[in-house]
Amino acid sequence: MGDPVVEPQPLDVRLVPAVVMCWGATIVAVTCGWRVGLTLAAALVVAGVALAAGIQRSRWAGNRRASGLSVARRHRRGVVVVSALAAVLAGGGFAVAAAWQEYRVATHPLRAAAPGTYVTIVATPVDDPKPLTRKAFGGRQWLVRANLREYRHGEVPVRAGGAVVIIAPDNGWPRVLPGETVEFRARTDRPWRRDLTVAVLRAQGPPRTVSGAPWYQDIAGAVRARFVAACDRALPDDAAGLLPGLVAGDVSHLPEHVRENFEKTDLAHLTAASGMNVSILFAAVLLTVRLLTLDARLGIALAAAALMMFVILARPSPSVLRAAAMGAIALLAATTGRRKQALPALCAAVLGLLAYSPALAVNAGFALSVLATAGLILLAPNWALWLQRHGWPRPVAEAFAVATAAFLVTTPIIAALTGHVGLLAILANVLVEPVVAPITILGTVAAALSCLYQPAAVLLLHLTGPPLWWLLAVAEYGAALDISLIVPSGLRTGLTATTITGLLILMLYRLALPSTRHRTTAPLRPDPASTEGSPPNQRAPTGGLPPNRRAPSGGSLLDRPVPADGLLPDCPAPTNRSLPNHQRRKPHPSTSHESGRQNGRRASGVGRDVGPHP
Repeated sequence: MGDPVVEPQPLDVRLVPAVVMCWGATIVAVTCGWRVGLTLAAALVVAGVALAAGIQRSRWAGNRRASGLSVARRHRRGVVVVSALAAVLAGGGFAVAAAWQEYRVATHPLRAAAPGTYVTIVATPVDDPKPLTRKAFGGRQWLVRANLREYRHGEVPVRAGGAVVIIAPDNGWPRVLPGETVEFRARTDRPWRRDLTVAVLRAQGPPRTVSGAPWYQDIAGAVRARFVAACDRALPDDAAGLLPGLVAGDVSHLPEHVRENFEKTDLAHLTAASGMNVSILFAAVLLTVRLLTLDARLGIALAAAALMMFVILARPSPSVLRAAAMGAIALLAATTGRRKQALPALCAAVLGLLAYSPALAVNAGFALSVLATAGLILLAPNWALWLQRHGWPRPVAEAFAVATAAFLVTTPIIAALTGHVGLLAILANVLVEPVVAPITILGTVAAALSCLYQPAAVLLLHLTGPPLWWLLAVAEYGAALDISLIVPSGLRTGLTATTITGLLILMLYRLALPSTRHRTTAPLRPDPASTEGSPPNQRAPTGGLPPNRRAPSGGSLLDRPVPADGLLPDCPAPTNRSLPNHQRRKPHPSTSHESGRQNGRRASGVGRDVGPHP
């Protein structure tokens, strides 16, 4: 018997207009300059005031007209209007905040230095060094994102903050930890794009440590180092370099050919710690608590602790921040007993993160993470339901729907940035989906064990060998097929891809829409036309159920109405007098008002068996 088909629940979309308006306003302010941002903020405030005045005027003038509307319709109209007003005003506020950040970057004193100027920099990295693509000549280079503390051009130091990007050589930089303040000599360069970055700094040598990293970053660095050592002892080279990326987003040891295979097959998202890791971690913690029959509050506390440790271990990248914010909102909802749907949680996470860091609005990784999650929430459930109704097994239908939704909503950004559209992306993600969760859970447990007892971690990591082999094999053979579409990168390609994928999404949505409206429960009676030709005693009556009567449960009796005597219409209806004394039933008390007596006896209860009156 097939798996039950679960109808999707309605979604709460009240925060969606606010997210769209705030995100769009932030993008405009960051990319077009602070003057344009302030102009947009003023326009949105004026529009909000005008909308509020129009709402009040319509309330005064339209009470008589609205009195004929249903309560539900008036409530829906009010929700739409209030959501639009809140979105416009919130967008104005976000535009002001982003314009202020852009003004600080545009007037930064380091921007006055000509490209190629040599300066002495003091900065604090905010993330682990990321390896860049190896060039045909020269050593490997690393990309480090950091916060500027001060710089010196000559003898006078200038204390100034701001975000900088460091292009560093292989000498000493891979061992730098987030939160560790370093000093180095660098050559300035212009930012590559407008993302609130003050400057690009090309380091000319190894860094000198000014102050150490915080204690929790030291612990996270030690855990990552011991986990990498355990992977090297237990697994082959390719698998040992891949597993830290799958568990904690550490790609510093990922071989170059493995990285290329994952990019060609659109599996590179697996090596970036994201919401998938958080969801797997939460599921493992809560399932363990349930199996051990522990208190649910203890499970919530353990999940919160696991979330904090994961963020520290994986470093607060955009996708990790988004996933952590959603996880925190889910934990808060579970603690307060108000379990919200996933879409409001995603919208609240996006708004909070954009308010905390406006630069995320133009971050490709953040956009891909949010769009993929939105696709899984809005599109995948209906598509999986449609596939199940057409005979697909539930696990395969869900995996295919998830891969298809994520591929369609992220293709425009990937095509615009890389000029590559992987035609094997859906198949590759469906094939590797069953092994991702076991690898993540076993790897996380092994990372914790590597700090306590290294041989136990090595023994556990041997279990990840077969699923890692399958993952590497899918990426290798998929890349060897080289079935992809090469297109010019840029905005025009992104807009074209958006149009094509939008039409595909609309077509698939309309294809699945009739199925989602189909009721899965059978009607109380079959269609009368379907009973033609049946024996009279087997035909379903065409009349409805009489009021205040219920059909007996079980079998086909549900399909027949129950007459007033409580017997089936096809059975002979004996009179009450023809029944034995112990089977005679007393009428309901509400059928008689003669001094509280019925048939010569005082009513003492409903449905009580009574004998004949003496």
